[in-house]
Amino acid sequence: MHIRSGDTVEVITGADRGQRARVLQIDHKAGKAVVEGVARVYKHVRRSQKHPQGGRLSKEMPVQLSNLMLVCESCKNPSRTGARYLDDGSKERFCKKCGAGIGQLAPPRKAYAK
Repeated sequence: MHIRSGDTVEVITGADRGQRARVLQIDHKAGKAVVEGVARVYKHVRRSQKHPQGGRLSKEMPVQLSNLMLVCESCKNPSRTGARYLDDGSKERFCKKCGAGIGQLAPPRKAYAK
């Protein structure tokens, strides 16, 4: 999974299709991500000390990772990502459309250095 929290993603299917937003958190075990402003639902809350007014609270629900596509920062398009080793032996994510590096995945290792 090449999507991390803080990345910009585009929803590729579902009711919020076409929306671009930032990933707030990821649950790798369930394969889901909470995306800012996507998959909003209303939670009805009774009046209490924590919520003195009560009523309906709007919150984001997790979205399946297969329904999201990472947006490349250099070409500004949603694209698939890959992993490659650099000359110093560090592993990075890269955009398969333009080939630009997106971010580091692993620190440098001598075994993979050229």
